[in-house]
Amino acid sequence: MIKFNTKLLAYAFVATLAFEANATQFSIPGADASFEAPDGFTELSAKEISSKYLSGRPPTFVVGNEQRLTTIAYDLKPNPLPPDKLKEAKAAFETLLERMIPGIEWKEKAIISMQGQEWILLEMTSHAIDTDIYNIMLITPRNGKMLLFNFNSTKAEFPKLELSLRKSIQSILLK
Repeated sequence: MIKFNTKLLAYAFVATLAFEANATQFSIPGADASFEAPDGFTELSAKEISSKYLSGRPPTFVVGNEQRLTTIAYDLKPNPLPPDKLKEAKAAFETLLERMIPGIEWKEKAIISMQGQEWILLEMTSHAIDTDIYNIMLITPRNGKMLLFNFNSTKAEFPKLELSLRKSIQSILLK
């Protein structure tokens, strides 16, 4: 007989109701896609995005919590990503991230099916200048381009928001 932690199940149920009641829906232009961000997440300004993402190609869209310690970046990149090349793309992303990110520790590297679509899932922790970071990246082909999500949180804050972030991932809708 399987035993369930009823307290944990009740918490998950209440958290699900709260998430659904307070989540804000965001659309991805050109991707015919949307997702629900956790309660309290708002769009970052262009100035906030450029200061947070110092690379030459920051994401176009980012939402975050009030303190901006947890964000969800999403974009439809012009790079083509053929559906039959996901394994090769996954390996290339792994190699690139290992070269670029100091102290990367992989939690999961997989190709998953979500919404009837295959996605590259890369989950990791790393060291930033002033704190440790927890990242969940999702990448899939979309309309001849590459749809990318990056759920990013400080490692200290991630446990508080993990359930809401994973619900946000599950809310991704491809039309």
